[in-house]
Amino acid sequence: MGTIEIKKREILLDGKSVKIHSGSMHYFRIHPDYWRDRIVKLRQCGLNCLETYMCWNRHEPRPGQFDFSGWLDIERYIQMAQEEGLLVMVRPGPYICSEWDLGGQPSWLLKDPQMRLRTLYDGYWKYAKRYMDEVLSRLKKWQYTEGGPLIMMQIENEYGSYGDDHEYLEAYRQCYVDHGFTIPLFTADGNTPHHLSSGTVPGTMACVDGRCHPARLVKELDEFNHDNPPFVMELWNGVAFHWQEQCREHLAEDVRGDIKEALANGVNFNLYMFHGGTNFGFMNGANGGNCPYKPLITSYDVNGTLNEEGDPTAKYYAVQEELCKAQGIPIEKPVILPKKSYGKIELTESVSLYDALPALGQWKDYHRAPRMEEINQDYGFIMYRYRLNVPGTYPVELFELRDRAVILVNGKPAGTLYRNDPQPHRVTVTIPEGGADVDVLVENMGRINYGYLMNQDRKGILFMGVAGAMREMSKLKAISLPMNDISGLPFKPFKSMEEPAFYRGSFYAETVCDTFIKVPGGMKGNVWLNGFNLGRYWNVGPQLTLYAPAPLLKKGRNEVVVFELHGMRDEGVESVDKRDFGTSIPMKLP
Repeated sequence: MGTIEIKKREILLDGKSVKIHSGSMHYFRIHPDYWRDRIVKLRQCGLNCLETYMCWNRHEPRPGQFDFSGWLDIERYIQMAQEEGLLVMVRPGPYICSEWDLGGQPSWLLKDPQMRLRTLYDGYWKYAKRYMDEVLSRLKKWQYTEGGPLIMMQIENEYGSYGDDHEYLEAYRQCYVDHGFTIPLFTADGNTPHHLSSGTVPGTMACVDGRCHPARLVKELDEFNHDNPPFVMELWNGVAFHWQEQCREHLAEDVRGDIKEALANGVNFNLYMFHGGTNFGFMNGANGGNCPYKPLITSYDVNGTLNEEGDPTAKYYAVQEELCKAQGIPIEKPVILPKKSYGKIELTESVSLYDALPALGQWKDYHRAPRMEEINQDYGFIMYRYRLNVPGTYPVELFELRDRAVILVNGKPAGTLYRNDPQPHRVTVTIPEGGADVDVLVENMGRINYGYLMNQDRKGILFMGVAGAMREMSKLKAISLPMNDISGLPFKPFKSMEEPAFYRGSFYAETVCDTFIKVPGGMKGNVWLNGFNLGRYWNVGPQLTLYAPAPLLKKGRNEVVVFELHGMRDEGVESVDKRDFGTSIPMKLP
């Protein structure tokens, strides 16, 4: 059993003053077989603490159904850190931002049309408290005061950037009290008086988040509460990447300067991110709204200290050199895991989305277009079908499109619309004699993870209007396509198609290594490796490869399935040994 105490400007462990030098690394973005590798590299870098968020939406995918197994076994993750001699900080949310879908909150909350996220509104709070009760009951035994490595936990996350309801924050603090937590609690906010006054709560340690010059970042914190230990809970050393934007790089020598400044001024810090990992599947979030909407890429490399595949960067070696020198400890050489190119992957089979529909879902009749959340769908795609019987050429318009739609007439592509396109979201269709089915295939590209627009980011369309009057089409069919399981698709010999379709191929691996999947023959879609959804690709960049960790591969035959929205060219799919995010540009730092 140990003791931890916040005493004025010091953090005391077992009565001794310590400085926390931590790194952010999220278990749910890393294959569990690689947890140990990444944790060891964090320790070898000279850091003494591991910090992680938790993801409510993965831990409670359906109301009342909790999952803490496999990729979500946070207790195993904490235990590994302890075995490597590290301290641990956990930030359970329920809101985490983190460029993760809906900031980590379950999408099923948005089924309530009156939902007010991050408030004491009963339709939110009763679920948030239930989640916290589940988490805290599991983590209590890992407290430092009970023999574990867990030294601190966060209340909510950057709430001062969202609201100023101190009763709401106090309700979370009380959750910890009720569960018998004796370790310090903290809040983390921007380093301005407005953010700090709105996001802090009595009885907790206030921390700040920001980029560059940690001594300057904590100056405002000192003025807000001089008895508070100087702590930058998110010392940003990288940046998240959006589709259709060139990657920016926070240079290694600038990060070295931040570490030296923190050490010289006695600033506690947590590098965000030490190792970002991957937003596998459909889990990326989005920033902005309609002006513009900015979905995050599949990778969460974020230009971190370890890159997406867990290799040390120049930034890693700069941080390691400064920390090891300051501590007077030898520098350990981290292991670099092997990468392999398995070459071109020939696509030998295909099936159109239309022929695959019976294996993926079931058409249902509606009197208005349902949003995904209304029909208990979290991620993926939804297709709406309208029957137009009047022949002619005229516009159809999608209202409140979220986020990207492929419009098909009798199964043939008629146009593509995107949330960021100038409104109205309109495409002209030609309806033949006898009428036609107009299908609208909508892709959920990630829910907004920051700000009040989270409350309105329900996916799909509100309705489709037709002709000059733009009257609403009130009778339609819809089919939910979460694509959780694609194992039953009726593949046939390869045929290139212009409409959305699945393509399958395979490659053989004599040895299993990390690799990267590239789809030069496609425009936009998703890739599955041995049934696991690696994530989205899009030829607009910057991300042109998908990371496939070795534990997802197997010796012998490996299956690759591609869902391509706009037609597959002959180039097909490749396995390469390096990731490709295009060229990056240095960040302009304050």
